[in-house]
Amino acid sequence: MNIYSILSRAIALVLVFISVGAQAVELKVLSGNGSRPAMIALAAQFERATGHKVSLNFFVNPEVRRRIESGEAFDVTVLNPPVLDALIKTGYVRADSRAVIGRIGLGAAVKAGAPRPDISTPEAFKKTLLSVKSVAYPGEGASGIYFANLVERMGIGAEMKSRMRPMPGEYNVEMVANGEADMIVVVASRIYGVPGVEMLGLIPKELQTWIGFATGVSSKTQHAEAARALTKFLSTPPADQVLRPIGIEPFVE
Repeated sequence: MNIYSILSRAIALVLVFISVGAQAVELKVLSGNGSRPAMIALAAQFERATGHKVSLNFFVNPEVRRRIESGEAFDVTVLNPPVLDALIKTGYVRADSRAVIGRIGLGAAVKAGAPRPDISTPEAFKKTLLSVKSVAYPGEGASGIYFANLVERMGIGAEMKSRMRPMPGEYNVEMVANGEADMIVVVASRIYGVPGVEMLGLIPKELQTWIGFATGVSSKTQHAEAARALTKFLSTPPADQVLRPIGIEPFVE
């Protein structure tokens, strides 16, 4: 048995003991879209280990922030660190609950079965972008803003203007799967688990940025103990077994 398996069992047992004698609760999580596949898998594991229920709600990071600042109730949030830190500063999230989950770069994908264009170098990526009819990307959020600016920095803004397809966070990879766009460029973890698309890989390191994920507990949660157990579960080493296969690399700030 490897160390991750041992730690995973240990954490699961701790979480079970936390829940013993306590009534099972339902935790509402407001999460950015980039962590969707990881959150779905980890929440299911947490539910099995503790008996608590986890209600996952995914939006782009700016929308999550708007919802929280407008007073929407939640127990735990998963966001890019700068967005989470802003909510901590304004008192919506408990500062002592902040925990880093991991980070991932931008990736690209095409419809399953379509020819696989080359994105291995900056020049190849540029050539590929100029060869497709349409490129979907998030209209809001860190990855979409970065990609739109990157196209300008690459000197192809004018040529790409008619090909760029800014889309809602909940429907951008799916746009490629349905044949409504030729390619998607988005935080790579968002691509995993979407049927009908094929990952090309991360964009070249010379053009890359890192998108981080962090978690925290609502300052108004009625289920603080269970909420803190969830944030610990998301940010401790056993979670790596879920994070790494979808490209999320654990890191310490």
